[in-house]
Amino acid sequence: MARSMCWHCQSEVSGEYFCERCVKVQPVSKDADYFTCMGFPRRLNLDVQKLEAAFYELSRAFHPDFYQTKSETEQAISLDNAATLNTAYRTLRDPIQRAEYLLSLEAGSVKDIRTSPPADLFEEILELQDTLDEYRAADRASEAAQRLRPILQSEQHKLEERSKAVESQLRKLFTQWDQLQDRGEATSESRSERERLLKEMRDLLSHRTYIGNIVRDLVATIE
Repeated sequence: MARSMCWHCQSEVSGEYFCERCVKVQPVSKDADYFTCMGFPRRLNLDVQKLEAAFYELSRAFHPDFYQTKSETEQAISLDNAATLNTAYRTLRDPIQRAEYLLSLEAGSVKDIRTSPPADLFEEILELQDTLDEYRAADRASEAAQRLRPILQSEQHKLEERSKAVESQLRKLFTQWDQLQDRGEATSESRSERERLLKEMRDLLSHRTYIGNIVRDLVATIE
């Protein structure tokens, strides 16, 4: 979060939220990511309790009560910092949002995580869509609907289990990513491993989102 100088006294600021010389609150650097804002390394396995403790400590530092007698500039900075920290905390406390955010930092826009189906589920999903269409077209009290409903419920259960399996795969990749980052190597092998992990995480996150959308569609249809 390094900045060139304090907005108030123009002295050099080395990355804290407050100027060492005049003790005025400083805005979060535009170059800072959420991990940096919360004082954590760019890792995917975070101690949520420590994250929460850091959030509450920083939130107290920017609480409006402490700035009631301060200048309008200080009040505005504290509010902006508090808003940034709230967003950072909400993002990092959830493992999936944390991974999506890290991908947006490491490998371009999070929009690249498209909702694509796993290749081995493609044919099954097509059949499921046909069954869903047939169920929607039938009267809910009809024999056809009564026959199709348990089939759809079974498919819902299988997809939910598939989603859990994807999340288990993601957790393994999270650990591999952290281990790679902790080694701090700058070899061609480590760069290749980094790209592999990012790609696999993006693919799994895409599959998880796709499966989640299908499950929500199933629930909304058969409830």
